[in-house]
Amino acid sequence: LLFLVLLSGCQEKVTPEERLAEYVKHWNKAEFAEMYSNYLNKETKNTFKTEDFVERQEKLYGDLGIKDVKVSYKKASKDKEWDVEKPATFSIQVKMETIAGPVEFDHKITLVHETREDSENWYVEWNPSFIFPELAKGDAIRIQTSKSLRGEILDRNGLPIAVNGTGYEIGIVPEKLTDENNKVKLADLLGISTETIDKQLNQGWVKPNLFVPVGYVAKSNTELLDQISQLAGVTRMDTAMREYPYGEALSHLSGYIGDITGEQLEKWAKEEYTESDIVGRQGLELLLEKRLRGTDGTRIYIDKAVEGIEPITVAEKPAVHGETVRLTIDAELQKLTYDSMKGEAGTSAAVNPKTGETLALVSSPGFNPTEFMLGMSGDKLKELSENPLNPLFNRFKASYAPGSAIKPVTAAIGLAAGTLIPAEGRTINGETWQKDASWGDYRVTRVHPEAPNPIDLNKAMVYSDNIYFAQEALDMGREQLVEGLTGFGFGEEIPFAYGMKTSQISNEGTISSEGQLADTSFGQ
Repeated sequence: LLFLVLLSGCQEKVTPEERLAEYVKHWNKAEFAEMYSNYLNKETKNTFKTEDFVERQEKLYGDLGIKDVKVSYKKASKDKEWDVEKPATFSIQVKMETIAGPVEFDHKITLVHETREDSENWYVEWNPSFIFPELAKGDAIRIQTSKSLRGEILDRNGLPIAVNGTGYEIGIVPEKLTDENNKVKLADLLGISTETIDKQLNQGWVKPNLFVPVGYVAKSNTELLDQISQLAGVTRMDTAMREYPYGEALSHLSGYIGDITGEQLEKWAKEEYTESDIVGRQGLELLLEKRLRGTDGTRIYIDKAVEGIEPITVAEKPAVHGETVRLTIDAELQKLTYDSMKGEAGTSAAVNPKTGETLALVSSPGFNPTEFMLGMSGDKLKELSENPLNPLFNRFKASYAPGSAIKPVTAAIGLAAGTLIPAEGRTINGETWQKDASWGDYRVTRVHPEAPNPIDLNKAMVYSDNIYFAQEALDMGREQLVEGLTGFGFGEEIPFAYGMKTSQISNEGTISSEGQLADTSFGQ
């Protein structure tokens, strides 16, 4: 027994620095329950209960996005002797990342020697200043968010294509809605159900004299606004809203914004999008999303319990607005082109041949981007989807058989190959032609059988003679035509921001028959 007592007395005592090292290790791992249970001194535990230490810090880590916590301390000299009758004080440095940016501070931490249940050890004196230096008991930590603005899209002359403007929030003042029929009329005008309106009116905060929002209308929709203004009890308020001043004329180009989809949320998971974000859903709004998207600002501050003391900022990340993007598009030229098509189905483009700048990209007919942005009713979407002119289809990014526009290319290939002699004429009679009976029912048809023989390259171009180009293609052969088309860039990916469909010679990239060779030569 005497030997065991002597052995116990000879065992090395735990130093305050060793205890601090253990405490810091748990701190860096956010193991607050362990820190509270085994490392805080009696006075700290009497002052701060478990919820003040463990639960509060766990919640703060979640709410403030605290991560990458790195706590370090200045080590004592090797020959340092510790007196259990005196506190042991160390200098510590705390670093962390938060949703408002990095936080870093220096502090003093004290350990005191205590005896508990016949054992002695060093314990930490703690208070809220170890969370943030200016934080005291009774203070509150708050978060303030400043909204960023989405970047705008302008044309080459600075005219607005997609900009941050204003619109109207439509709502009801319950005590003034004396006619229930007006609720039905409003639901019909906004393309929503009366049940949706009732849900808004039955919220807990609603009072008879308060404005209750039920929908949104663009300020450009004057006809709808006039109809709504005639309903007693229904009113409107200005609100921030994305505007598309050129509407249908640039609809397929500009696209529109809307609530983020589940697919987008999954795709952009690493970019800190949330379920409530408004993002580009189509067109340039989608293609330029990363440039147009702003970053909201965040401020973490301490709301002091003592009256008269101004709030103290812990960390602040200012809002960063999205980029303003200027296009090569000339919006007025685009509108002029669109209007000239008078709603017929088709596409048109204008490109500066000297610079390669795209001045207009039109798909007709178009749609109203604002209706999609604000949420389109099922009936309206069905109407657009079933429209035989297909206004939702973007024609300028699709691929088509080029038609007679390919004939100069075919001629150029023949000239380069030496198989086409411009002044040498061909005798072509009749409206249709085939090489021989092996073609079966297939025949090449031309539009102008009255073209006078002989048909040389000049006449073939003037009269757009399909038969002439078919015969020239047969003379040059399949391989020569494919090689020539490839030389003109067919099959190459187009280095264009919008993501055009790559051109192709055929689905297989080859020409498999004389009939296909003939058709290809004149663009069919």
